[in-house]
Amino acid sequence: MVTLNIVNVFAEDIVGLSKFYRDVFGFKEIRKYRSPIFRLLDAGKTALGFNAPAAYDLLELRAYKKTAGVKIFINFEARSKRDVDERVAKALKKGARLIKTPYVTNYNFYQAVLFDPEGNVFRVNRVLPKRKS
Repeated sequence: MVTLNIVNVFAEDIVGLSKFYRDVFGFKEIRKYRSPIFRLLDAGKTALGFNAPAAYDLLELRAYKKTAGVKIFINFEARSKRDVDERVAKALKKGARLIKTPYVTNYNFYQAVLFDPEGNVFRVNRVLPKRKS
């Protein structure tokens, strides 16, 4: 089976945006991969990478740099509903913007939807116990 290795985010400020995610979620930087255009955080079973704009050219993506619209978003699993609320509050203090306040989804997830300081969408959620029929 193939597994998810790294989720990469293009960022104008890789230092600032990686710090935002370190501060909000407690992720640690994997320093051996640090470069002038890249930061990588240990996010548990996968990693979260931040690429500077120079990576568009490196990856031959310059023609797609200005593509508009939300194309992908990141989901973070919290330990509890309270943890969701605490992470949302911390994210807002660190410069995030709330899109949708915490709510229970049709799939019985307790989640909130936010923009990080650079406008990337992310969700903080907790999968709740199955509802009794």
